[in-house]
Order: sequence, then C-alpha cells, then structure tokens
Amino acid sequence: MRKSFFLALAALFVLAGWAVPSRAAVKADYLEVRSADVYTGPCFANSEVGLTGKEAILAWKVTDGNWKGIDLRGLSVVAVVKAQATLGDPYHTPYPAKAIVLVDQSANAAQRQALEEFAHSAAGHLLDHVIRTEATPIQLELGHGEHHGSATLVAGNVVRIQTRSLCNGDKICGNEIVYYPPLVKLANAMPQFTLQDSFQGAGLGEIWNHIDKRSAFVGTFAL
Repeated sequence: MRKSFFLALAALFVLAGWAVPSRAAVKADYLEVRSADVYTGPCFANSEVGLTGKEAILAWKVTDGNWKGIDLRGLSVVAVVKAQATLGDPYHTPYPAKAIVLVDQSANAAQRQALEEFAHSAAGHLLDHVIRTEATPIQLELGHGEHHGSATLVAGNVVRIQTRSLCNGDKICGNEIVYYPPLVKLANAMPQFTLQDSFQGAGLGEIWNHIDKRSAFVGTFAL
C-alpha cells in the first residue's frame, strides 16, 4: 500500500513537470560593440569614462533552441542602446537607458515577439525602455578557424559592424586588460578589434560611425 502511494506521488510530479513547459532554452552566437574601448589600459579607460561609452550594440543569432516553445533557430535580434553614463562605470548608473530592437524580418509574428522577449531577458534593464521595435533583414556571421574573432553584422540600413581579432599591434601602453566585461552573461567571450561600428537609425537622438577601436566582444550565449 505504501509503495503504491509513493508510485502514485511520483507519477503526479512527472505529470506536473509535463504540464509546465520550459521557459526557454536558447543557444546563440553573440556580438557586442561599445563606443568605448573594452580591451584597454586603465589610463586610456579613465580618459573615456563619462565622455563616451554610453552607446552599445548587442546582437544574437540563435543557433539552437526556443523561447517559451517558439522555435528561434537561425533567427537574429539586435538591440541598440543609448545609456545615461558610460556602460560598466561602477560609480554612475547608466539607467534609464533608451533602446531600439531590430528583429529578423524572416521571422513570423510569434517569432518576432519571442525574439524581443528573449533579448529583453538577456539584456535586462538595458531594454526596459524600448523606443521602437522594427523588423529588418539581419545578417550576423562570426568567423571560425583561422578567421576566429572576425564578425560581420548588417541589419538593414540601420546597423553595420565589422570586427577582427586583436593582435600585438593593438597594444599601445602594454597594460591592456579586459577593462569592461560584456553587458550580458555569456558562456564564453573574447575581446575583438572593431573596424567599423555604425548606427544610422532614428529614435535615440544620435547616430554614429566609429572606426578602429578595441571595443567589441564575440562569444556564445546560453540560457
């Protein structure tokens, strides 16, 4: 009798587990570019803090998984952020930040909503104030093998990013470190050299085109 009771109880737990779907299981390639150097020496970082580093572009390309049961494999989402202070500065809050979200044009309506929710969950308070969400063609490619570290992002006519791996020639003072960590939690991340970081959209009160900075991360995301 007692054995039957515990078997029945175990069955109830199994059924309960089936009744509550997984909230999310997403793996993605990730690219992030900031308007301040993230791999730099403290003297260079101190010269930028408070003056720049308030802008960032975050991009995910889902390699596997779903968000609340909606398949997102192969789809991309980009967030462009304008904060109130240098992102990563421990002495000043960057919030409230403004953002626009670009979702993959090839996604259907449910997938577009899921992409925006996923980005918000990953980026946290950076996306608390989304000015607008726009569907646009997105191409995000991260290099592999001998091209590891290179990345290209084109999101319509709004965002264009190109990076390459850091090399010895990118060291200036010899005291370079990863001064600012990535803005989201990653499975792994590597700082990169930004050849171009361009935002030409509306809604944030500014546009930019930064070149030749040590301001990017590439990595893999898992939630």
